[in-house]
Amino acid sequence: SISTRSLRSLKYRPDIDGLRAIAVISVVLFHAFPDSIFKSGFVGVDVFFVISGFLISTIIFKGMNERMGGTGGGKPFSFIDFYSRRIRRIFPSLIFCLLTFLVLGWFVLLPDEYSLFGKHTLGASAYVSNLLLWSEAGDYFQTASQTKPLLHLWSLGIEEQFYLIWPLVLFIAYRLNFNIFTVALVGALASFGFELHSVKGNPTAAFYSPFFRFWELMAGSLLAWLKLYKGEMFRGIAERTGPYLSAVLLKNPARADYGRLCGNILSVVGLALVLTAVFALDNKDFPGYKALLPVMGAVLMIAAGKDAFLNRYL
Repeated sequence: SISTRSLRSLKYRPDIDGLRAIAVISVVLFHAFPDSIFKSGFVGVDVFFVISGFLISTIIFKGMNERMGGTGGGKPFSFIDFYSRRIRRIFPSLIFCLLTFLVLGWFVLLPDEYSLFGKHTLGASAYVSNLLLWSEAGDYFQTASQTKPLLHLWSLGIEEQFYLIWPLVLFIAYRLNFNIFTVALVGALASFGFELHSVKGNPTAAFYSPFFRFWELMAGSLLAWLKLYKGEMFRGIAERTGPYLSAVLLKNPARADYGRLCGNILSVVGLALVLTAVFALDNKDFPGYKALLPVMGAVLMIAAGKDAFLNRYL
């Protein structure tokens, strides 16, 4: 079961909102200035997937633990409550977005464009924008794709499809007494492997297919499980590696806080990976191996914890 100390560590983390802001801003700048230094800003979506996987899986793990007889003092998982919360959180903004574009589209789009837009509106309402765009065989990075006002909702479709499938998988795994970390790891590796196989032969599928993208959300899920159940392991690693790191990096190693030092290192390396992805990647054969940069960067920054220097002040 989850310890009381672990439950306290699950309180709101402003550093994750800061990381979310970096992800959002990079995507906006990529679309606003596609030929600028932000040419790889689209990787912000991959960072966002990790954040979503981490936060949602934390909620599910806590709830499932209580539902299956845990003693963490939390609220047992409820499918109705979980999905209703997702609807209440997303639908108001989504409906406002769709209605606004429907009105504007009436005045600025040609009849055939408006007809296609109506189709995309229905797809977005059902959280299947990614599947619809996939069926149209359109490349996200083509210039023509920029004329689709609802193009950005493809990622929301993948997230919602993950939210639909992942709780059911976990419920079955808990019922059958499977090792949850193993289930998540096998799922993530399978998703990543299939994506690598498809990224050259069928790049549109590799980009839009939920099953080829789930590994990014599951990277966050794996981290959530480790944070909840293996917190002592993180502290043990910090205690064992801290003396060596402080001897190399610090002027006065004897005064080092090993936990904070390791957190600072994870945060710096994580941010470096994310920024390298934002400024240095190209969209050829993406996601593929290239998506590892923003995904691992986001994992490291979240793993660093809210007290790491960059997380706390940046």
